[in-house]
Amino acid sequence: MIINDIKLAVDVNKFFISRHAKEEAEADSLSLDEILSSVTQGEIIEHYDDDKPLPSCLIYGQSNKDRPVHSVWAYNGDTGYAILITVYRPDPQKWINWRIRRKIN
Repeated sequence: MIINDIKLAVDVNKFFISRHAKEEAEADSLSLDEILSSVTQGEIIEHYDDDKPLPSCLIYGQSNKDRPVHSVWAYNGDTGYAILITVYRPDPQKWINWRIRRKIN
């Protein structure tokens, strides 16, 4: 998964948003602008190479409102489209510096 491919797809408006991602964005009061801005300057923090039908990754970035955002994206190299699978504002109780999952005992 190459983040530059996802960023380029977002920049040229070649992306789809899953129904689940729309619902999660609404639940966390995240606008499309916030989500996209978090991706364009974001970084991959986890890879999900075994996801089907396409491998995916978790991207962390700050929104244009300076809020942390996690989003899971897949990228279809054949079509050049990125797919937003889910998105949420990370819980500080579950994440260290928004990048590392806390170990739960």
